[in-house]
Amino acid sequence: MKKTELDLTTWNRKEHYEFFSSFDEPFFGIVSTVDFTKGYRIIKDRGYSYFLYYLHKAIKAANEIEPFRYRIEEGKVFIYDQIHASPTIGREDHTFGFSFIEFDEDFSVFQANAHLEIEDVRNSVGLRHTDNAKRLDSLHISSIPWYNFTGISHARHFQYLDSVPKISFGKYTKERDKIYLPISIHVHHALMDGYHVGLYLERFQELLNA
Repeated sequence: MKKTELDLTTWNRKEHYEFFSSFDEPFFGIVSTVDFTKGYRIIKDRGYSYFLYYLHKAIKAANEIEPFRYRIEEGKVFIYDQIHASPTIGREDHTFGFSFIEFDEDFSVFQANAHLEIEDVRNSVGLRHTDNAKRLDSLHISSIPWYNFTGISHARHFQYLDSVPKISFGKYTKERDKIYLPISIHVHHALMDGYHVGLYLERFQELLNA
């Protein structure tokens, strides 16, 4: 959980940070789709989990786009060396629990760790809002595999000064010979702009195709 404080005095977004950090709702959201055709074929050919495959690529892309590793803590901005995932995991009784899955560049290692965490969540009850699930060096991720979406909002506790990016995935759709995956990204506007979300989507697409 290594981090470095960002020097606000030399940051070219200093005024943007000061402006948007005073908002009651400083998050903005973008909903888009990514071409899942090549990723889908890789998953089918190798027997991977759909969720874990795109989850791994989503975290990897976030680690490579620096503003996704920025967090606001007690009025200061910190850059984490590496971030992980805190996805919601569904259970057979239709409830869900929070989780924490550590990122690893090696997908096989990541997948093995994820399977252990998912099993723990499914064998538990309640929200499972543990200290790990609350870690700031993570992404809040959810999967909504039952339907496609063109818009999404999140429950927010405005008294809690949250700056963790929130990414949601919907049900993929097929159009002729293409497969598309809906993705929603909500981020803190004091830490990044639409340009950075665009960089993230571009890198995520490249990783799905790799």
